[in-house]
This record gives sequence, structure tokens and C-alpha cells, in this order.
Amino acid sequence: MDHRTEVREFLSTRRDRLTPDRAGLPAYGGNRRVPGLRREEVALLSGVSVDYYTRLERGNLSGASDSVLEALARALQLDEAETAHLFDLARTANASPTARKPRKRAEELRPSILRLLDAITDAPAMIRNNYFDYVAANQLGRALYAPVFAEPSPNAARFAFLNPAAPEFFVDWDKNTQELVATMRGEAGRNPYDKRLTDLVGELSTWSERFRTLWAAHNVRYHRTGVKRLRHPVVGDLELTYEAFELPADPGLTMSTYTAEPGTPSADALRLLGSWAASAASPATQAPARTGPREEGAR
Repeated sequence: MDHRTEVREFLSTRRDRLTPDRAGLPAYGGNRRVPGLRREEVALLSGVSVDYYTRLERGNLSGASDSVLEALARALQLDEAETAHLFDLARTANASPTARKPRKRAEELRPSILRLLDAITDAPAMIRNNYFDYVAANQLGRALYAPVFAEPSPNAARFAFLNPAAPEFFVDWDKNTQELVATMRGEAGRNPYDKRLTDLVGELSTWSERFRTLWAAHNVRYHRTGVKRLRHPVVGDLELTYEAFELPADPGLTMSTYTAEPGTPSADALRLLGSWAASAASPATQAPARTGPREEGAR
């Protein structure tokens, strides 16, 4: 992933989506040759010269101050995740060569985290790393994501884009894949020199046209809370609310839990899933590490 290209495409796609009307600017003339704002309009809104903004959009964020980045974020109406991504791109541009190395990651789960997973008995709970591997889950979590955990090295991204069962399992597969790639894009911005992550992006780009299309959109989002609709092979349709929690003491690890609204069919289905899972009960365990590339065709 070339950094200057990343900057150029991120800024240009944000500019293209913003119309003069949304930006509070008069739309002079009806023959606009760009779908969104012109560069000079972004420069005006940001309080910088056209030449300086052009330099930024060509991929050169070196030396850009926080105040300039904040003004640019306001002009382009970036949300929280997009603004953080812009600052991550600028941080990379200003990093010294010796600082350009992957950030330290938690390699193994601490026993206390596995005990915590086991203590959560009424809700599915899973832990993934920043390569989107599911590294651990409680009994109900493995049961809920049974099609994913059926794979030798369960990975959210590979399942979603390379497994033909994914569109059936995820009722909102189109939306889910958009959110997944937007989360991956943010992770790539935070840690651009991580070869393992870059290799994952390359693998998915090679085998999945859907992934290539979404990756090119340069959308960024946080994966914190939302609704997940699943079509489970055993208990049928489920509509669950998920909450994602980063583990501060374990860099790169995120725990997600899933709950159902009380008194709903999904709550009944989740209880049924718990009974089904209990027949093959096992404590929370760390998933096997992936050791090599997967040779698999596109979905």
C-alpha cells in the first residue's frame, strides 16, 4: 500500500462525495466537471491556499499541522473515524524511517481473559485480533458463529469474502462487508507497515472482486456497536445487538458480545442455541494461529 496513493485517494473520495449545497457553498453554473467539490472550494473552506491543498491531495501530508488537519476535516465533514484516519495518515507521513515498523501486538491471550470468556454464560462472546482472526470465544460464541469456527483458522474477513456460505449466514451481507472493509481500512491507516495485514489485504484483493470494490472506496468506520442479523443453520434467524470492547492491556485485541432483546423470537432462539451448544460444552480456548496463506478461490 503506497502511502501517497492512500492519502490522495482518501482525500479525493471525501471531496467527491461532498456537494456545494451540503458544504454551504453556492453552486455556480450547471456544468461542473467534478461530482463533488472542486479543490479550490475545499481550500476556501479549509482556510489554506489552493496550491497548498493541491499538495496535500497529491499525497504529501508532511509537515501538515494539527490545525490544518482539523480545518481540513471540518471542510470535508469527516466523522470521528475519518478524522482519526486522516491524522493517522499524517502521522505516517511525518514518521522517521526508524519509526516505520509494525506496532507491538498481544501474541497470546492471558489466562484471565479466557476465564472472563468462560464466565459469560448467557451471551455469545468472542475475541478477535487486528488481523480479523477470531482467537478465542466462549461456548455460546462458538455456537453462534459455528460456520466461521468450522474453518481451521477462523477469520472474519476471509469468511465474509471467500466462503460461499457467508451471504446466507449474514442476512445483511452487503452492509456487513461494507462495515468490515471500512474497519480494516482504519486499521491499515493506524498500522501501515504491518506486513501481515498488508498480505491479508492483498489476498482478499486477489480473490474477491467485492473486496476490491469496497477497498477502493476508502471508507473508514469504527466497529463499536450495532445490530447483526444472522441466519443460523441450527436455530434460524437471529437479530442481535453487538458491543465491541478493545482490551487496553492487550494491544490489538477486541472482545465482542451479542445480546437479544428480551421477549423476542431472537431471545428464544439464543436460548435454544445455548441448549444446543451445551451438548458439546468446552471451555473457552485460544483458536489456532494461522501459519500460512490459504489457497482458495473467490466466492
